[in-house]
Amino acid sequence: MSYAVAKAAGYVLVHTPDMILHNGTTQTIEKSVNPNSEYLKQVPKHLRSFEEVVSYPPNQVYIGSMKPEELNNYETPWYNKQVEGATREGKLGEIMPQDEFIALMKISDVFDLVKLNKSFTSMVKEKLNKHPLITEQMVAKLKDGDEMDDINKYINEQHAEPLYNNEEVVGCIKRAHEVDVNLNAHVIFENLVVKASGALAFMHLIDKNNIDPASIDYVIECSEEACGDMNQRGGGNFAKAIAEMVGAINATGSDTRGFCAAPTHALIQAAALVQSGVYENVVIVAGGATAKLGMNGKDHVKKEIPILEDVLGGFAALVSKNDGINPILRTDLVGRHTVGTGSSPQAVITSLITAPLDRGGLKITDVNKYSVEMQNPDVTKPAGAGDVPEANYKMIAALGVKRNELERKDVATFGHDHGMPGWAPTQGHIPSGVPYIGHAIEAFSNNEIERAMIVGKGSLFLGRMTNQFDGVSIIMEKNTGCKEAQTGGVSETEVKSMIAEAMREFASHLLGK
Repeated sequence: MSYAVAKAAGYVLVHTPDMILHNGTTQTIEKSVNPNSEYLKQVPKHLRSFEEVVSYPPNQVYIGSMKPEELNNYETPWYNKQVEGATREGKLGEIMPQDEFIALMKISDVFDLVKLNKSFTSMVKEKLNKHPLITEQMVAKLKDGDEMDDINKYINEQHAEPLYNNEEVVGCIKRAHEVDVNLNAHVIFENLVVKASGALAFMHLIDKNNIDPASIDYVIECSEEACGDMNQRGGGNFAKAIAEMVGAINATGSDTRGFCAAPTHALIQAAALVQSGVYENVVIVAGGATAKLGMNGKDHVKKEIPILEDVLGGFAALVSKNDGINPILRTDLVGRHTVGTGSSPQAVITSLITAPLDRGGLKITDVNKYSVEMQNPDVTKPAGAGDVPEANYKMIAALGVKRNELERKDVATFGHDHGMPGWAPTQGHIPSGVPYIGHAIEAFSNNEIERAMIVGKGSLFLGRMTNQFDGVSIIMEKNTGCKEAQTGGVSETEVKSMIAEAMREFASHLLGK
């Protein structure tokens, strides 16, 4: 079978300033242990407006309005820079404001757990009626809203999670079970955020690439949350819930979990399913994580900069059978951090980068662009984590020097030549390789690159089940247009030719006797 192709992608960001304070774990833990904290008092003073979030250069890259390389035109830090004329709509997706997203959470709710008050509902209906992807049927699900007295009763007496907009309670999310901690209001809140943001990214994938949702066969959801109940805590299934919401009526699906590396695991799984012929069109999709909002907020406030982790991230990508046009996914050139790999930087880079390259007879310099952990350095550097993509590029370059594929002097410029500045929000799974897929598809079509590597890394030790590190990678390559030849094996035509030749030789042998 031919290699699968990466056909299209969609990306969304959701500006959620109120959720930083009320749902991000850094802030909610602070409320619990130190409710009169000076930090909590400072948070509202360090929040950005929607307009500031839209004009922020890395965010414009995320939704496809700028190429990653264009960030080099802006001196760091970027939080005090603006993209002139920036809009919320991008080539690959959009940046949605909080009020519209709260309404989308209500639209995503099929168990009547989300309650919004009448005035908020009336206001947001007008906004959503103008949104090109929100249908009349979706808006109708908002109904007329609920009385504020009823909402307060749910919050005060039934442990509902408040929904805030502009620092005011505009609704709530009810618990889905009286005693099941897996269905309490906080978990339902997180899960509806995943569903709504994942569905929004999926809708942009469909809309911007003229994809018939009924053509999707399988969906793999790969965010960092898990839905289930007391009998199966992470049973799922976000994938089918999102597919249902976007009208992918012929799709089935399942959830893949691997902390930050999950999207790249999902990309490889999708490529394998399509290449094997099991499915023709597979979408990988992930929604955002409220827990990560304001994760490094204390360091940002301490350094008198805005709290930059103020957006949820989401993405969706379509993997399809070879069309002779879009970049192929080289399933024979997959890197993997195995149980026996070890956790030293050299061991990790060797397993993820050079091992697959060696199998393909390639050098480190044969890959035009490496998409590693594309964390935005504006976020990570003030928190003491440094520039994560830059650190990865230096490690790859150092290995290149050791392999005699690079000169020592080239280490300093390797990141510029074969990498990109980081632009993704610190949403855990979102930065790990996949933000570049949409940009890569365009770069391949414009003949700007011949080869790219998508690298996902993960921290399995966070689950307290193992101290293992995790990571996988896969190479994207320019499509030559010859579908049958791009298999790593033998084409059907070649097989027929070999059979015919063998039969001729056999006949000749018989006649000779």
